[in-house]
Amino acid sequence: MPPKRRTKVVKVRSVDMSEVERIVLWRHPITTLKHFFLELISIFINYGRKLIDHFIITLLVAIAVATFYFLSITEGPHEAYVLFLKKQTFWWAYWVGLGILSSIGLGTGLHTFLLYLGPFIAQVTLAAYECDSVDFPAPPYPDEIVCPTSATSEEISIWTIVNKVRWEAVMWGAGTALGELPPYFMARTSRLSGTQSENEQEIQQLLEPSAEDMQSFVFRIKRLLYILIQKIGFFGILVCASIPNPLFDLAGITCGHFLVPFWTFFGATLIGKSVIKVHIQEFFTIFLFSEHHVEAFVQSLRHIPYVGTSLQVPFREWLVKQKQQLHRPVGSGVHQETSLLSMIFSLFVGAMILFFVVSIINSLAQRRYRAQLVDQEQEKVK
Repeated sequence: MPPKRRTKVVKVRSVDMSEVERIVLWRHPITTLKHFFLELISIFINYGRKLIDHFIITLLVAIAVATFYFLSITEGPHEAYVLFLKKQTFWWAYWVGLGILSSIGLGTGLHTFLLYLGPFIAQVTLAAYECDSVDFPAPPYPDEIVCPTSATSEEISIWTIVNKVRWEAVMWGAGTALGELPPYFMARTSRLSGTQSENEQEIQQLLEPSAEDMQSFVFRIKRLLYILIQKIGFFGILVCASIPNPLFDLAGITCGHFLVPFWTFFGATLIGKSVIKVHIQEFFTIFLFSEHHVEAFVQSLRHIPYVGTSLQVPFREWLVKQKQQLHRPVGSGVHQETSLLSMIFSLFVGAMILFFVVSIINSLAQRRYRAQLVDQEQEKVK
Protein backbone atom coordinates (compact mmCIF):
# COMPACT_ATOMS: atom_id res chain seq x y z
CA MET A 1 0.00 0.00 0.00
CA PRO A 2 2.71 2.65 0.86
CA PRO A 3 4.55 2.25 -2.51
CA LYS A 4 1.26 2.83 -4.36
CA ARG A 5 0.63 6.09 -2.47
CA ARG A 6 4.12 7.36 -3.21
CA THR A 7 3.62 6.74 -6.94
CA LYS A 8 0.40 8.72 -6.82
CA VAL A 9 2.11 11.73 -5.17
CA VAL A 10 4.83 11.81 -7.84
CA LYS A 11 2.23 11.68 -10.60
CA VAL A 12 0.24 14.52 -9.05
CA ARG A 13 3.37 16.63 -8.78
CA SER A 14 4.22 16.18 -12.48
CA VAL A 15 0.67 17.14 -13.47
CA ASP A 16 0.93 20.19 -11.18
CA MET A 17 4.13 21.36 -12.84
CA SER A 18 2.67 21.10 -16.34
CA GLU A 19 -0.27 23.23 -15.23
CA VAL A 20 1.87 25.62 -13.21
CA GLU A 21 4.13 26.41 -16.17
CA ARG A 22 1.12 27.80 -18.05
CA ILE A 23 0.70 30.58 -15.47
CA VAL A 24 2.63 33.32 -17.26
CA LEU A 25 1.74 36.91 -18.13
CA TRP A 26 1.51 36.38 -21.89
CA ARG A 27 -0.94 33.44 -21.54
CA HIS A 28 -3.09 34.26 -18.51
CA PRO A 29 -2.34 37.87 -17.47
CA ILE A 30 -5.27 38.31 -15.05
CA THR A 31 -4.75 34.95 -13.32
CA THR A 32 -0.98 35.48 -13.14
CA LEU A 33 -1.31 38.95 -11.60
CA LYS A 34 -3.90 37.69 -9.11
CA HIS A 35 -1.64 34.90 -7.86
CA PHE A 36 1.37 37.25 -7.89
CA PHE A 37 -0.30 39.79 -5.60
CA LEU A 38 -1.62 37.03 -3.31
CA GLU A 39 1.89 35.60 -2.99
CA LEU A 40 3.34 39.08 -2.44
CA ILE A 41 0.85 39.74 0.38
CA SER A 42 1.70 36.35 1.88
CA ILE A 43 5.43 37.18 1.79
CA PHE A 44 4.87 40.53 3.53
CA ILE A 45 2.74 38.84 6.21
CA ASN A 46 5.38 36.16 6.81
CA TYR A 47 8.18 38.72 7.11
CA GLY A 48 5.98 40.84 9.38
CA ARG A 49 5.53 37.87 11.68
CA LYS A 50 9.28 37.26 11.69
CA LEU A 51 9.88 40.88 12.68
CA ILE A 52 7.40 40.45 15.55
CA ASP A 53 9.08 37.18 16.57
CA HIS A 54 12.41 39.04 16.75
CA PHE A 55 10.94 42.07 18.48
CA ILE A 56 14.09 43.03 20.42
CA ILE A 57 16.29 43.10 17.30
CA THR A 58 13.60 44.98 15.36
CA LEU A 59 13.30 47.52 18.19
CA LEU A 60 17.08 48.06 18.37
CA VAL A 61 17.31 48.58 14.60
CA ALA A 62 14.38 51.04 14.72
CA ILE A 63 16.05 52.99 17.56
CA ALA A 64 19.36 53.09 15.65
CA VAL A 65 17.62 54.36 12.47
CA ALA A 66 15.66 56.98 14.45
CA THR A 67 18.83 58.15 16.21
CA PHE A 68 20.70 58.45 12.94
CA TYR A 69 17.82 60.42 11.40
CA PHE A 70 17.70 62.76 14.41
CA LEU A 71 21.45 63.40 14.16
CA SER A 72 21.17 64.06 10.41
CA ILE A 73 18.58 66.85 10.89
CA THR A 74 20.26 68.40 13.93
CA GLU A 75 22.87 71.12 13.43
CA GLY A 76 26.24 70.80 15.13
CA PRO A 77 29.90 69.82 14.71
CA HIS A 78 28.83 66.24 14.04
CA GLU A 79 27.12 67.14 10.73
CA ALA A 80 30.16 66.46 8.55
CA TYR A 81 30.67 62.98 10.06
CA VAL A 82 26.98 62.11 9.80
CA LEU A 83 26.89 63.29 6.17
CA PHE A 84 29.95 61.21 5.32
CA LEU A 85 28.53 58.15 7.06
CA LYS A 86 25.15 58.62 5.37
CA LYS A 87 26.68 58.96 1.92
CA GLN A 88 28.98 55.97 2.40
CA THR A 89 26.19 53.79 3.82
CA PHE A 90 23.83 54.56 0.94
CA TRP A 91 26.61 54.00 -1.60
CA TRP A 92 27.49 50.60 -0.19
CA ALA A 93 23.82 49.66 0.26
CA TYR A 94 23.30 50.54 -3.41
CA TRP A 95 25.90 47.96 -4.50
CA VAL A 96 24.70 45.34 -2.00
CA GLY A 97 21.18 45.79 -3.35
CA LEU A 98 22.36 45.37 -6.93
CA GLY A 99 24.21 42.22 -5.89
CA ILE A 100 21.04 40.79 -4.32
CA LEU A 101 19.07 41.56 -7.49
CA SER A 102 21.75 39.77 -9.50
CA SER A 103 21.38 36.41 -7.75
CA ILE A 104 17.88 36.36 -6.30
CA GLY A 105 14.97 34.76 -8.14
CA LEU A 106 16.16 31.20 -8.84
CA GLY A 107 17.82 31.89 -12.17
CA THR A 108 15.78 34.99 -13.10
CA GLY A 109 18.12 37.50 -11.47
CA LEU A 110 18.97 40.86 -13.01
CA HIS A 111 22.50 40.76 -14.42
CA THR A 112 23.69 43.81 -12.52
CA PHE A 113 27.39 43.16 -13.09
CA LEU A 114 26.87 43.50 -16.81
CA LEU A 115 24.55 46.49 -16.42
CA TYR A 116 26.07 48.43 -13.50
CA LEU A 117 29.26 47.20 -11.82
CA GLY A 118 31.04 46.25 -15.05
CA PRO A 119 30.39 49.66 -16.69
CA PHE A 120 31.45 51.42 -13.47
CA ILE A 121 34.78 49.54 -13.41
CA ALA A 122 35.23 50.20 -17.13
CA GLN A 123 34.56 53.92 -16.61
CA VAL A 124 37.11 54.12 -13.79
CA THR A 125 39.64 52.20 -15.91
CA LEU A 126 39.28 54.50 -18.92
CA ALA A 127 39.47 57.58 -16.66
CA ALA A 128 42.54 56.29 -14.81
CA TYR A 129 44.54 55.92 -18.03
CA GLU A 130 43.34 59.26 -19.42
CA CYS A 131 44.01 61.20 -16.20
CA ASP A 132 47.19 59.29 -15.21
CA SER A 133 45.67 59.14 -11.75
CA VAL A 134 42.86 57.59 -9.71
CA ASP A 135 42.76 60.46 -7.23
CA PHE A 136 39.50 61.80 -8.64
CA PRO A 137 37.97 64.83 -6.85
CA ALA A 138 35.24 63.79 -4.40
CA PRO A 139 32.70 65.18 -4.84
CA PRO A 140 31.68 64.66 -7.62
CA TYR A 141 33.26 61.17 -7.50
CA PRO A 142 31.81 58.52 -7.42
CA ASP A 143 28.67 60.03 -9.01
CA GLU A 144 30.79 61.62 -11.73
CA ILE A 145 34.44 61.24 -12.67
CA VAL A 146 36.64 64.28 -13.34
CA CYS A 147 40.41 64.34 -13.68
CA PRO A 148 42.28 65.94 -10.75
CA THR A 149 43.42 69.51 -11.38
CA SER A 150 46.88 68.96 -9.87
CA ALA A 151 49.72 68.17 -12.26
CA THR A 152 50.85 65.13 -10.30
CA SER A 153 50.57 61.79 -12.04
CA GLU A 154 51.11 58.21 -10.94
CA GLU A 155 51.93 54.94 -12.60
CA ILE A 156 48.64 53.24 -13.49
CA SER A 157 48.55 49.48 -13.11
CA ILE A 158 45.79 46.90 -12.79
CA TRP A 159 46.34 46.83 -9.01
CA THR A 160 45.90 50.61 -8.80
CA ILE A 161 42.46 50.39 -10.42
CA VAL A 162 41.52 47.26 -8.44
CA ASN A 163 42.21 49.15 -5.19
CA LYS A 164 40.07 52.06 -6.41
CA VAL A 165 36.95 49.96 -7.10
CA ARG A 166 37.53 47.20 -4.54
CA TRP A 167 34.84 48.18 -2.01
CA GLU A 168 32.15 48.61 -4.64
CA ALA A 169 32.98 45.16 -6.01
CA VAL A 170 33.15 43.55 -2.56
CA MET A 171 29.78 45.02 -1.55
CA TRP A 172 28.24 43.81 -4.80
CA GLY A 173 29.71 40.35 -4.20
CA ALA A 174 28.34 40.31 -0.64
CA GLY A 175 24.93 41.16 -2.09
CA THR A 176 25.11 38.21 -4.50
CA ALA A 177 25.91 35.95 -1.52
CA LEU A 178 22.86 37.28 0.37
CA GLY A 179 20.74 36.64 -2.72
CA GLU A 180 21.62 32.94 -2.58
CA LEU A 181 20.00 32.51 0.86
CA PRO A 182 16.32 32.15 -0.23
CA PRO A 183 16.88 28.83 -2.09
CA TYR A 184 18.86 27.54 0.91
CA PHE A 185 16.17 28.47 3.46
CA MET A 186 13.33 27.24 1.25
CA ALA A 187 14.92 23.81 0.84
CA ARG A 188 15.92 23.63 4.51
CA THR A 189 12.42 24.57 5.72
CA SER A 190 10.86 22.05 3.36
CA ARG A 191 13.15 19.28 4.64
CA LEU A 192 12.58 20.08 8.33
CA SER A 193 8.80 20.37 7.95
CA GLY A 194 8.56 17.21 5.87
CA THR A 195 6.62 18.97 3.12
CA GLN A 196 7.28 18.22 -0.53
CA SER A 197 8.40 20.90 -2.95
CA GLU A 198 9.59 21.19 -6.53
CA ASN A 199 13.17 21.37 -5.21
CA GLU A 200 12.94 17.80 -3.90
CA GLN A 201 12.15 16.50 -7.36
CA GLU A 202 15.40 17.99 -8.69
CA ILE A 203 17.38 16.56 -5.75
CA GLN A 204 15.78 13.15 -6.35
CA GLN A 205 16.83 13.28 -10.00
CA LEU A 206 20.42 13.97 -8.95
CA LEU A 207 20.37 11.08 -6.49
CA GLU A 208 18.85 8.61 -8.97
CA PRO A 209 19.60 9.86 -12.49
CA SER A 210 18.05 8.08 -15.45
CA ALA A 211 19.87 7.26 -18.68
CA GLU A 212 17.95 10.06 -20.38
CA ASP A 213 19.02 12.56 -17.70
CA MET A 214 22.70 11.66 -18.11
CA GLN A 215 22.54 12.51 -21.82
CA SER A 216 21.96 16.18 -20.97
CA PHE A 217 25.14 18.27 -20.66
CA VAL A 218 23.48 20.71 -18.23
CA PHE A 219 22.30 17.82 -16.04
CA ARG A 220 25.82 16.35 -15.93
CA ILE A 221 27.17 19.74 -14.81
CA LYS A 222 24.48 19.92 -12.11
CA ARG A 223 25.35 16.42 -10.91
CA LEU A 224 29.06 17.34 -10.84
CA LEU A 225 28.27 20.37 -8.66
CA TYR A 226 26.10 18.22 -6.41
CA ILE A 227 28.87 15.60 -5.96
CA LEU A 228 31.45 18.34 -5.36
CA ILE A 229 29.35 19.89 -2.59
CA GLN A 230 28.45 16.55 -1.02
CA LYS A 231 32.00 15.15 -1.01
CA ILE A 232 34.08 18.23 -0.14
CA GLY A 233 31.60 20.34 1.86
CA PHE A 234 32.88 23.84 2.67
CA PHE A 235 35.61 23.82 0.04
CA GLY A 236 33.23 22.40 -2.56
CA ILE A 237 30.80 25.27 -1.96
CA LEU A 238 33.75 27.70 -2.03
CA VAL A 239 34.87 26.41 -5.45
CA CYS A 240 31.33 26.64 -6.86
CA ALA A 241 30.91 30.19 -5.51
CA SER A 242 34.31 31.38 -6.75
CA ILE A 243 33.61 30.95 -10.45
CA PRO A 244 30.89 32.53 -12.63
CA ASN A 245 28.26 29.84 -12.23
CA PRO A 246 24.61 30.30 -13.35
CA LEU A 247 23.72 26.96 -11.70
CA PHE A 248 24.78 28.02 -8.18
CA ASP A 249 21.12 28.06 -7.07
CA LEU A 250 21.48 24.26 -7.00
CA ALA A 251 24.19 24.62 -4.34
CA GLY A 252 21.81 26.49 -2.05
CA ILE A 253 19.02 23.97 -2.65
CA THR A 254 21.37 21.03 -2.05
CA CYS A 255 22.86 22.50 1.13
CA GLY A 256 19.41 23.36 2.48
CA HIS A 257 17.98 19.95 1.65
CA PHE A 258 20.82 18.08 3.37
CA LEU A 259 20.79 20.50 6.35
CA VAL A 260 24.30 21.82 5.84
CA PRO A 261 24.98 24.31 8.70
CA PHE A 262 24.12 27.89 7.80
CA TRP A 263 27.59 29.33 8.44
CA THR A 264 29.24 26.57 6.43
CA PHE A 265 27.09 27.43 3.42
CA PHE A 266 26.99 31.21 3.82
CA GLY A 267 30.64 31.54 4.91
CA ALA A 268 31.91 29.67 1.85
CA THR A 269 29.49 31.53 -0.42
CA LEU A 270 30.45 34.94 1.00
CA ILE A 271 34.20 34.31 0.66
CA GLY A 272 33.82 32.84 -2.82
CA LYS A 273 31.58 35.53 -4.23
CA SER A 274 32.74 38.72 -2.45
CA VAL A 275 36.48 37.98 -2.33
CA ILE A 276 37.54 35.52 -5.03
CA LYS A 277 34.94 35.80 -7.79
CA VAL A 278 34.65 39.61 -7.82
CA HIS A 279 38.41 40.00 -8.08
CA ILE A 280 38.46 37.64 -11.08
CA GLN A 281 35.72 39.76 -12.67
CA GLU A 282 37.56 42.98 -11.76
CA PHE A 283 40.82 41.83 -13.35
CA PHE A 284 39.02 40.67 -16.49
CA THR A 285 37.08 43.94 -16.90
CA ILE A 286 40.13 46.14 -16.23
CA PHE A 287 42.20 44.07 -18.66
CA LEU A 288 39.56 44.45 -21.40
CA PHE A 289 39.16 48.20 -20.92
CA SER A 290 42.84 49.07 -20.57
CA GLU A 291 43.78 51.92 -22.90
CA HIS A 292 45.71 49.85 -25.45
CA HIS A 293 43.03 47.15 -25.61
CA VAL A 294 40.26 49.69 -26.21
CA GLU A 295 42.33 51.37 -28.93
CA ALA A 296 43.08 48.00 -30.54
CA PHE A 297 39.36 47.14 -30.48
CA VAL A 298 38.38 50.42 -32.16
CA GLN A 299 41.10 49.91 -34.80
CA SER A 300 39.92 46.36 -35.49
CA LEU A 301 36.36 47.52 -36.21
CA ARG A 302 37.36 48.88 -39.62
CA HIS A 303 38.28 45.37 -40.76
CA ILE A 304 34.65 44.21 -40.51
CA PRO A 305 33.37 43.87 -44.10
CA TYR A 306 30.87 46.47 -45.39
CA VAL A 307 30.02 48.07 -42.00
CA GLY A 308 33.48 48.40 -40.41
CA THR A 309 33.95 52.13 -40.99
CA SER A 310 30.34 52.87 -40.02
CA LEU A 311 30.90 51.14 -36.69
CA GLN A 312 34.34 52.61 -36.03
CA VAL A 313 33.32 56.28 -36.40
CA PRO A 314 30.63 56.38 -33.64
CA PHE A 315 32.85 54.37 -31.26
CA ARG A 316 35.78 56.73 -31.75
CA GLU A 317 33.58 59.81 -31.39
CA TRP A 318 32.12 58.42 -28.18
CA LEU A 319 35.61 57.78 -26.76
CA VAL A 320 36.77 61.29 -27.65
CA LYS A 321 33.72 62.85 -25.95
CA GLN A 322 34.21 60.74 -22.84
CA LYS A 323 37.84 61.85 -22.57
CA GLN A 324 36.92 65.51 -23.09
CA GLN A 325 34.33 65.33 -20.29
CA LEU A 326 36.99 64.03 -17.89
CA HIS A 327 38.96 67.29 -18.25
CA ARG A 328 36.05 69.66 -17.55
CA PRO A 329 36.17 71.87 -14.42
CA VAL A 330 34.65 70.42 -11.26
CA GLY A 331 31.02 71.48 -10.89
CA SER A 332 30.65 72.58 -14.52
CA GLY A 333 28.09 69.86 -15.26
CA VAL A 334 27.97 67.41 -18.13
CA HIS A 335 26.68 68.35 -21.56
CA GLN A 336 24.33 65.49 -22.35
CA GLU A 337 24.13 64.35 -25.97
CA THR A 338 22.06 61.38 -27.04
CA SER A 339 24.29 59.16 -29.16
CA LEU A 340 23.41 55.96 -30.95
CA LEU A 341 25.55 53.91 -28.54
CA SER A 342 23.90 55.41 -25.45
CA MET A 343 20.44 54.81 -26.93
CA ILE A 344 21.26 51.16 -27.66
CA PHE A 345 22.65 50.63 -24.16
CA SER A 346 19.61 52.32 -22.57
CA LEU A 347 17.26 50.09 -24.56
CA PHE A 348 19.32 47.04 -23.56
CA VAL A 349 19.16 47.99 -19.86
CA GLY A 350 15.42 48.65 -20.11
CA ALA A 351 14.81 45.29 -21.80
CA MET A 352 16.84 43.45 -19.13
CA ILE A 353 14.95 45.15 -16.29
CA LEU A 354 11.59 44.41 -17.96
CA PHE A 355 12.56 40.74 -18.39
CA PHE A 356 13.59 40.57 -14.74
CA VAL A 357 10.31 42.08 -13.52
CA VAL A 358 8.22 39.76 -15.71
CA SER A 359 10.26 36.74 -14.55
CA ILE A 360 9.73 37.62 -10.88
CA ILE A 361 5.98 38.08 -11.42
CA ASN A 362 5.72 34.73 -13.21
CA SER A 363 7.86 32.96 -10.60
CA LEU A 364 5.85 34.21 -7.61
CA ALA A 365 2.52 33.56 -9.37
CA GLN A 366 3.56 30.01 -10.24
CA ARG A 367 4.69 29.34 -6.68
CA ARG A 368 1.31 30.49 -5.35
CA TYR A 369 -0.63 28.51 -7.95
CA ARG A 370 1.37 25.36 -7.32
CA ALA A 371 0.79 25.59 -3.56
CA GLN A 372 -2.93 25.98 -4.26
CA LEU A 373 -3.02 22.87 -6.48
CA VAL A 374 -1.07 20.84 -3.91
CA ASP A 375 -3.59 21.82 -1.22
CA GLN A 376 -6.46 20.77 -3.47
CA GLU A 377 -4.86 17.38 -4.18
CA GLN A 378 -4.21 16.79 -0.49
CA GLU A 379 -7.88 17.50 0.25
CA LYS A 380 -8.86 14.90 -2.37
CA VAL A 381 -6.52 12.31 -0.81
CA LYS A 382 -8.07 12.92 2.60
